[in-house]
Amino acid sequence: ERCLLNITSISACVVMKWDDDYLVAYVQSSATNEQELHEHCQSHLPPHMVPSIFIILDKLPLNQNGKVDRKQLPSPDFSSSTLLSSDKSDTPLNQFEERILTIWCQVLHCNENHISRTTSFFSVGGHSLLFIELYHHYQSVFNFDAHTLSIAPFLQQPTIFQHSQLLQTVIINNVKATQWHTLNINEGIASFAQERIFLDEQVRFSSDTAIYNELSTLQIVQGSLSLTRLLQAFRYVLNKHKILRTSLIFNDDDGFLKQCITNMHKTFTITMNQTFENDNELRNIIYQRSINPTLFDLSTGHVFYAEILKHQTSLNENENNSNEFIINSDVLLIAFHHVASDRASFPIFFNDLCFAYNTNAIAIEDDDDDELLQYIDYSIHERLIDMTTSREFWYLQLEEYNLESRLSLPVDRHRVSNDHRSGSASVTQISFDNEISQSFLDYASIHHVTPFQLGLSVLYAFLFKLAHGENDLCISCLNANRHKIEVQNIIGMFVSILPYRIEIDPRWSFDDLVKYVREKCLSILEYSHYPLQHILANLHIDQSNISFLETVYDFITISSHSDELSLDGTSVKQVSFEQSSEVAKFDFMLMFGYNSMLENNRLSFRLTCSHDLFDESTVTNIGRRLEYYFQQLFSSNKTISRVDTGVTCVSKIDLILREETQEMEDAIFCRQSHIINEGMFIYT
Repeated sequence: ERCLLNITSISACVVMKWDDDYLVAYVQSSATNEQELHEHCQSHLPPHMVPSIFIILDKLPLNQNGKVDRKQLPSPDFSSSTLLSSDKSDTPLNQFEERILTIWCQVLHCNENHISRTTSFFSVGGHSLLFIELYHHYQSVFNFDAHTLSIAPFLQQPTIFQHSQLLQTVIINNVKATQWHTLNINEGIASFAQERIFLDEQVRFSSDTAIYNELSTLQIVQGSLSLTRLLQAFRYVLNKHKILRTSLIFNDDDGFLKQCITNMHKTFTITMNQTFENDNELRNIIYQRSINPTLFDLSTGHVFYAEILKHQTSLNENENNSNEFIINSDVLLIAFHHVASDRASFPIFFNDLCFAYNTNAIAIEDDDDDELLQYIDYSIHERLIDMTTSREFWYLQLEEYNLESRLSLPVDRHRVSNDHRSGSASVTQISFDNEISQSFLDYASIHHVTPFQLGLSVLYAFLFKLAHGENDLCISCLNANRHKIEVQNIIGMFVSILPYRIEIDPRWSFDDLVKYVREKCLSILEYSHYPLQHILANLHIDQSNISFLETVYDFITISSHSDELSLDGTSVKQVSFEQSSEVAKFDFMLMFGYNSMLENNRLSFRLTCSHDLFDESTVTNIGRRLEYYFQQLFSSNKTISRVDTGVTCVSKIDLILREETQEMEDAIFCRQSHIINEGMFIYT
């Protein structure tokens, strides 16, 4: 819109997305034409931001508030005659582009009818996680690795036509990826991620409370499960994924953390000695498991746990077979220690569990699975990567940053630097209606950013205001770090946590900030495998008291019914009591979530803060301010004063809630009860 408004003959304009595939520009002018507008945009904008159609109006329709009424804008005509000839979308795909289109459809689970060669991946249902999956498909099909061609240029150029140009360079140069193979070892040094989790649990937190117990709670909805078959299925999965039976022991002699594969899967059992009557009792049991420091024993390889929680009603109805079947309303609680799994591991685990249960698969020691790459192999391979350029990159990222500075957040208490964290959390969660959710996705698509990048931009802008104009902001972000195609189906802890630093110019508009954040994220992608320990070592600091490690951001996307499983016809559904069983790993963590499977409230955020510093009421208040900030950016509600993201400076966007504004006005202008009418009268 700013690009078009630079044309002097245009007094107003609106750019909207139509049919998930076209940008349509509505222009208020009496002295221009479509060709002139198209040529102007082509010379000033990247291809994906050039509108497909320009509709010139004498006057844009306005609502009662004097803003453009988007609902009254005329519908565009998408016939071929209205699309400008310079658009390549109608050009037939060549054979190579057809191969790419097939991969897109596999990843997006859609047909190819509405995807042209100039369609952006993000305009047809793509998001950051799916884009990573797409990139891994490319790596597998065209046999290249991230060092040959990183994911960044694919994100910058997100169309089939542009991807074909990038991939053909791989074919022309005939560069082959270096494959990782199994090393057939049972002992080795721990991975960088395992080291980080192990050290963090030892140094920052009290031994009285566990913070890295990762739970999944499944309730029987319909049917029943055989306990014997379920135990057999668990042992099958533990045999296949050796990380789930791998011990971690710190060697005092050489100072290394070692991992060793055990045979505990042969004697693994399911715990079953607890019952519950209602949701409150179940919630309490889950919370106790989540903070139980003795649930796992890393030194013996007990990093996986399973328990049956019997519902009292089902127990009474099935007294004769209570230990043979898990029936309706009973709960299956599954837990992993974080050193052995990450979020991406959960679907891998449940896919294999369902397969093993449904087929009655039995664990066989010397089968083809011995040729599978194991997590312990990854731990060795990752240390052989040349990290010279990564070391230089991260040193420059934090150059001259004050590592001792802390964000001026509205805390209720301060922590002594050497205090252990309790893990106790203050939590608030906000869900957005579908209108705001769609507006958020539309903005991301139009501005060619991922939802992760847009959410991060919102957080930076919000923290800038919340911290009273503090502009040198460094926070930590979680990265999946599964950059090799060989590790896509491995259970294990791969996640890296990395510092994302930006220096905000208060004069930037929100659009300017988003563009800067996008470039920052793309530059980091290529070096996201670099371990945090190395970053800190290069700066001569330790992990125990780093300010940027206490403010963390993440974005989760759910695009399938991942909370529902079917075990041989028995329906099992995920039970969530997250807020009541939350553990605070960081002082301030913002997690956005987008669930495309929900009918309403698809977009939400969850703010989890340490109760050591924040009261519940304070976190609720911060959450409401973030919600209002978000609404000003993306809501079209008439009661919200929406900002112009291309013009308004980030320093001018308000954090004061509407009711607070009203209170201030009342305090200033309210007539006091003891004041009587007085005044000066002049007689003539």
